[in-house]
Amino acid sequence: MCGIVGYIGKAAAPPILINGLRRLEYRGYDSAGLAIIEEGKIIVAKAPGKVQSLSNKTRDEWPQERFANISLGIAHTRWATHGPPTEVNAHPHLDQAGNIALVHNGIIENYRSLRSKLEAKGHHFLSETDTEVLSHLIGDRYKGDLFQAVCDALHLIEGTFGIAVIAASEPNKIIVARRGSPIVIGIGEGETIIASDASAILAHTQRVIYLDDNDIAIITADGIDIRDLHNIPVNREISELEFDTGAAEKAGFAHFMLKEIHEQPDSLRNAIRGRLDFNLGSSVLSGMGSSPRDLAEINRVVLIGCGTSLHSGLIGEYAFEDLADIHAEVQQAAEFRYRNPIISRSDLVIAISQSGETADTLAAVREANQKGAFVMGLCNVVGSTIARETGRGIYLHAGPEISVASTKAFTCQVAVLLMMALKMGRSRRYSRQEGMDFARAIEAIPALVAQVIEQDHHIAQIAELYYQNEHAFFIGRGPMYPVALEGALKLKEISYIHAEGYHAAELKHGPIALLQKGTPVIALANDIPGKDKTLGNVEECRARGARILGIITSGDHEAAAAMDDVIEIPACHPLVATVPTAVALQLFAYHIARLRGCEIDQPRNLAKSVTVE
Repeated sequence: MCGIVGYIGKAAAPPILINGLRRLEYRGYDSAGLAIIEEGKIIVAKAPGKVQSLSNKTRDEWPQERFANISLGIAHTRWATHGPPTEVNAHPHLDQAGNIALVHNGIIENYRSLRSKLEAKGHHFLSETDTEVLSHLIGDRYKGDLFQAVCDALHLIEGTFGIAVIAASEPNKIIVARRGSPIVIGIGEGETIIASDASAILAHTQRVIYLDDNDIAIITADGIDIRDLHNIPVNREISELEFDTGAAEKAGFAHFMLKEIHEQPDSLRNAIRGRLDFNLGSSVLSGMGSSPRDLAEINRVVLIGCGTSLHSGLIGEYAFEDLADIHAEVQQAAEFRYRNPIISRSDLVIAISQSGETADTLAAVREANQKGAFVMGLCNVVGSTIARETGRGIYLHAGPEISVASTKAFTCQVAVLLMMALKMGRSRRYSRQEGMDFARAIEAIPALVAQVIEQDHHIAQIAELYYQNEHAFFIGRGPMYPVALEGALKLKEISYIHAEGYHAAELKHGPIALLQKGTPVIALANDIPGKDKTLGNVEECRARGARILGIITSGDHEAAAAMDDVIEIPACHPLVATVPTAVALQLFAYHIARLRGCEIDQPRNLAKSVTVE
């Protein structure tokens, strides 16, 4: 959600901070700000709106030659939680004395009681934010040692945080700390850059350190001293980032979302490459860390996630039950730890999160670990918190996903879940020949997706027939039901059209009352079990005047005759068909949003990584 950048080194800090914030724009935000130290004073610039507004403000108010030698600063993009997105609520926030500046991701849950105590001591607050309370709290504890003041303040905090703190009286260091909100430290030559996301670091270095929860670090240009909140030194490994700045550019596409849709054949190849064993009819997923005997002893699979990751988990549920003959269920991660789930040592819990930092999913991982389950992570970001805390699992290798609306991460999640189900199936009832056939079906996914992307122009033409509607319904059965949910989510995320996904059988149980002449119904009528019943539901919609867009299997003339418009998907295994079908719906949503003039990569009110509950 919010973004943090900090820099200390040999270069001018303001442009580095601004450029770092630009790299974080995709995460979603509504205001921005930065703080530097000049001649023993903290200087702050803040602006609501886009980073460009902050850049214009610093350019107009800060002569560039004046700040050429300013080599330390912190910056932030804020996604409003406490108080509206105004300049006064934007970060950084100062302490009472104006000596300390702070940027913060997360939520301070006990900020009201802390604020009351500080106000009783004479503190005056300017904003409505919980973050300003933390800056005042650090200032209240400051006795000449910024590191100790931050430690003392954080011991009083309830909630989550990723913070960067500077003090005018200690101009050669940045203090950073985290609990539940990511902080990554980039190690350069004579410079150090910190951020909440590695994309802000790529232009400087690929050598990084990820902080763990309750780590606090003293950052200088030449060194990093990491300790825990009890001032005990800790060691954290240096990692190498797997992608460069080019991966985070549009490469000639109008939007990151369109680029990432078109990247899916390659991202899927990367997710699948080297992970299929055609001789044994199985998959090679060393990250699962389990022998066939261990897998055979698992009695249940529980998949947890939020949003798009939840939808991929629903497809995984079908795969595990169909291929491995094992009970599988999907649980919304935000509810998992609050409903006291029944979990045993024979349960496999798979936590699905593109960023590996989703707060609710991370909390669910910790609850599952507490209950003794066998926990795995399914993440895209190497070194993310979920990946580290599970200790086992599978990386997607989808590459950086900049658009807020997930595309290639979703399809790679599905592909990896299919491979996981294949591996588990081969340890149970799936025969070698069945495994070989399904491995070949998985191998074909990138080519299937490429065939759908070749229809981009056709899908754009279909979008012209639907983009003026304000409501849409998506229906499907079997594994296409979660694809219908995902298709509806994509449309509502980026076009702001009210879209709902339903199991096709649910239409008669209420939603059909909303159909009228011209209402769009997107029917996933692929040639899979249950298709005939879906076509029956299509006829019910047509009888009420709805306009039907059918996603059908190529050459299915019966299905085509039932639709007003069609997008054809290559014939393939029913579970595999979920991936190209989802890609068709991604393109449909993209072109609808483009025609409506929406801000596709950064939809209003949304954030890429939801790091607060």
